[in-house]
Amino acid sequence: MTAPARHRRTVRLSRALGIPLTPKAEKYFERRPYPPGEHGRARRRNDSDYSVRLKEKQRLRAQYGIREAQMLAAYKEAKRLPGLTGENLVELLEVRLDALVLRSGFARTMAQARQLVVHRHIMVDGKRVDRPSFKVKEGQMIHVHEKSAQTEPFQIAAAGGHRDVLPATPGYLNVQLDALQSTLVRKPKREEVPVTADVQLVVEHYSR
Repeated sequence: MTAPARHRRTVRLSRALGIPLTPKAEKYFERRPYPPGEHGRARRRNDSDYSVRLKEKQRLRAQYGIREAQMLAAYKEAKRLPGLTGENLVELLEVRLDALVLRSGFARTMAQARQLVVHRHIMVDGKRVDRPSFKVKEGQMIHVHEKSAQTEPFQIAAAGGHRDVLPATPGYLNVQLDALQSTLVRKPKREEVPVTADVQLVVEHYSR
């Protein structure tokens, strides 16, 4: 899929889910804050309980850019853990390496963060990690490979070039942006994680 085609797809998905998934999509979303298609502006009938829960699950999954199989696996793991399943689910998704690369300001979008990991630019405690789904543990440091850090995209990131489109750094991360280093100091709390989703509805969707 070409870059323009991916962008159009992301914009359509953003409008369908009611949330901007990328900075570019946000601009289009502000101009057309209704679902895509010829009936997008029409008043919609009341959605069924199933469709409401399904949409909430799709919103959460889209914000992390993961496949359904990955989402379902995360839900099953969250269900086994003590505590509230919905909060556990967000925590498990948030400690993925690609998510923390984005939150740290090393990338502009989740897709870009995933690409940086896959292309082996990212290290965890001194070792290259090329799996976006890698779960970062408390106390582990995420940093950019020394050679990669000299390239223009990372120099832009180190200078704070993505601050205009990213939320404030969450409290569970200690970020030294100029050094392209970030440490997960503790587990994320649901209220701190900058994703838009009613996690209880997501849990209800999977537990139906």
